[in-house]
Amino acid sequence: MKHLLNRAFQFYNHVKKYLSDVWEILETLIIASIAIFLIYKYVAQPFVVEGASMQPNFYTGDYLLVDEITFKLEHPERGEVIVFRNPQDTKEFFIKRVIGLPGDTIIVGNGTIYVNGKQVNQSYLPAGMTTPGNETVVLGSNQYFVVGDNRIVSYDSRSWGPLNSNLIVGIVRLRFWPLDELKLFTYPYATGK
Repeated sequence: MKHLLNRAFQFYNHVKKYLSDVWEILETLIIASIAIFLIYKYVAQPFVVEGASMQPNFYTGDYLLVDEITFKLEHPERGEVIVFRNPQDTKEFFIKRVIGLPGDTIIVGNGTIYVNGKQVNQSYLPAGMTTPGNETVVLGSNQYFVVGDNRIVSYDSRSWGPLNSNLIVGIVRLRFWPLDELKLFTYPYATGK
């Protein structure tokens, strides 16, 4: 009888340790899941580039990390690459470069872009690339003018007008795939020449 009680006690201790280990693993998974959810929802999220509108700087299949915090603290600047909701279908996301800021007057013409009468520095574009279009836009207090780096094929503010700030998701900070194209982004702010 004593032997049977001893075995039962050993079994109980074994099960107790096993359940304790399982609970510790579950607790870690729950905390990690909550942390990942909060980071994804409020801090940063991955984004996959689709389409040719940002070539030669971003290609289909590039995986990017989009910082969602910065624009809660400050406003987008000229030259920054942002991800935002398509103004005509908010379930879809676009990636474009900020050219015009609230209050700016944008002129697209002669194969280039002018902001407040000054030609925009577009050093991130290949030599000889021009910007099709012929229009003048005055941006409202919460509007941005955004264009793709591949100006010939990009569907952007030249097509659907200014971007309202409430549609902006965040700024592109990192390309983490493909690995041979790993890059942390800093931006040459596009100012007049």
